[in-house]
Amino acid sequence: MKKLPLISLLCLLAACSGRASTDYPEWRWPDKEPAEEEPAAEPWPAITALGWKNVTSSYPGTVCANIYRSPAEIGGIKTVAYIAVAPLDKVQWDVRSIDDPTIQGTSDQLKTPSDYYNGTGAPVIINGGYFFAESGKRYNASVAVSGGRFYGVNINYASMDWVTMYYPTRGVFYQDAGANPACGWTYWSGGATHYLYDEPAANSWSKDPLPAPDASFPATARDFSPMTAIGGGPVLLKDGKTVNSWEAELFYGNGADDKMPQERHPRTAIGITPEGLLILFVCEGRGMTEGVAGMTFAEEAEVLKSLGCSDALNLDGGGSSCMLVAGTETIKPSDGTQRPVGSVVILKAK
Repeated sequence: MKKLPLISLLCLLAACSGRASTDYPEWRWPDKEPAEEEPAAEPWPAITALGWKNVTSSYPGTVCANIYRSPAEIGGIKTVAYIAVAPLDKVQWDVRSIDDPTIQGTSDQLKTPSDYYNGTGAPVIINGGYFFAESGKRYNASVAVSGGRFYGVNINYASMDWVTMYYPTRGVFYQDAGANPACGWTYWSGGATHYLYDEPAANSWSKDPLPAPDASFPATARDFSPMTAIGGGPVLLKDGKTVNSWEAELFYGNGADDKMPQERHPRTAIGITPEGLLILFVCEGRGMTEGVAGMTFAEEAEVLKSLGCSDALNLDGGGSSCMLVAGTETIKPSDGTQRPVGSVVILKAK
């Protein structure tokens, strides 16, 4: 027989209390006022001290991270931004991606973050690295690694006119087995060799191309074979220092003419603190909320540094920027609807 909860029994007794009958035994346990629940302690008070509001309770089912909404202004700039904050000992971050490990293109379809949510049920999802589509195929332009398997690599050449060729190192956020995540720069030679560096090749569209990276240039290389990784760029923070290496990574055409890095747009980023807190960041922009333009790379880097990140990587932004929490959008995508993307970063409880 299904048992009624105690409160149901009490309600039944109260409803019958007016009956002049001795059919019911005297209630032997005194009624107790329900104890007032203590409010949950704020797990990361340094974040709320900056004006970020813990809104995790607005997203039922989010058990692996705390979700915060930005103050209405950051540094005098009207802002709509969200972060997901999760300790690495309680959370697993992973990557889902189209399968294009050698930039040869794939018939895999691009998916929206909601499509990825429907396939994974991951409590937190953000868009991942860069991608493009051409001649009926889809291509990854950024590293994507899950379980040690490559689904994408960073592009290994760039040109303004397809005559003069450059060989940029591009940013990556990666994790080796048994280590905390970190940022670095990679170069894939086109074969089995994949290099990882602690500094970028100092390329610039306004200078002659540098040599193709190798085992000793731009620094001593390590073999790049992570368990999990997502590419993008630029690297915003490395070892606690602001680097914002968009010029060296050869983003956005001629740096002397193209001001996009200094313009405000929607942004997505991933970072790590020295204590092992993973932080996923997304900010709205392009006027989806009145007066909210977004952030420059420099402003994005400053926010992540203020949140305690030592390493942080910018991911694909603009119309791709999106964060889902328990399947619900946080910011308003600047395309008006979610853009199908090549990869996403997911969080789930261990």
